[in-house]
Amino acid sequence: MTPWELNKSAVAKTIPSMRYVSGDIGEWRSTTVAKLAELLGMDTFTKVSPELEIEFDKITDERREIRFTFKSEEDYRVPCHLCIPLGAEKPLPVVICLQGHSTGMHISLGNPKYPGDAQTISGGDRDFCVRVVKEGWCALAVEQRNFGECGGTEKGPDCLMGSLTSIIRGRTTIGERVWDVMRAIDVLEESFADIVDSSDIVCMGNSGGGTSTFYIGCLDKRIKCTMPSCAFCSYDDSIIAMRHCSCNYIPGARRYFDMGDLAGLIAPRGFIVVAGREDSIFPFKGVATQFCIASDLYNRQGASDKLALVVGNGGHRFYADDAWKVYREMYKL
Repeated sequence: MTPWELNKSAVAKTIPSMRYVSGDIGEWRSTTVAKLAELLGMDTFTKVSPELEIEFDKITDERREIRFTFKSEEDYRVPCHLCIPLGAEKPLPVVICLQGHSTGMHISLGNPKYPGDAQTISGGDRDFCVRVVKEGWCALAVEQRNFGECGGTEKGPDCLMGSLTSIIRGRTTIGERVWDVMRAIDVLEESFADIVDSSDIVCMGNSGGGTSTFYIGCLDKRIKCTMPSCAFCSYDDSIIAMRHCSCNYIPGARRYFDMGDLAGLIAPRGFIVVAGREDSIFPFKGVATQFCIASDLYNRQGASDKLALVVGNGGHRFYADDAWKVYREMYKL
């Protein structure tokens, strides 16, 4: 066997040690969320004053758009765009939109900047903010670390060295991205309460953005509904089975749990899994097995009505019409 084959074989024989079987599910939740936070390196972060800077506040034919940056930790600023439906007269629900591996959050905003961006947007419902505003809600685009303005290039993300140096200091890229969004929610609560209803927050994203979305939902109870696309899958069938970007890996995670197990941390809040039946890098087989585990944990917590699986007839992309239809049905909108 090669080392990779050896590790895959060993993992396939391993039952996660923290998988819920029986007992006090509240106690299981507490120990599991603590272990996840530990593996992500969440104890390495320190809150600082956000020092909010608004760079512009403009109105277009489609929306009002506020560009701002804030400090999420010492020496690091996060760029964001808050998009608001025209004519909004009261605080509205807000959807945090996290772009996958691409040239940056301008994809979510529907603003192509580089060659190939227009095709990326049109080929998979990836202009998340545009659709959210059309649905009548506010949308917050957050630039993720190693993407776009935060370490990427016009050719795409540049995650390798950022992820490896993050690991060697005891944290992870996923943890960094989760931290930035958690601090962005703080900013919404503190500085944009007249625009957004911080009691009604949805987080969504596709691929790498879906991965961040999932872990944010696990760790931050302020997220009312978590909607990852083409990201929720068994580790064995996705990031262990094939080459993925370095930013996807959490050292030691598979010893303790898989994604279906962690979904139990999101319950009883909303969890809508969006998947492509023909997705080659997050195969539907792995989605189905983990969704079964998630279903059991939701049932045990009396929240089966807040769990849904949306399956698009295609590959690795978002399925906006299908997903938003299920969201509206779940919340009776």
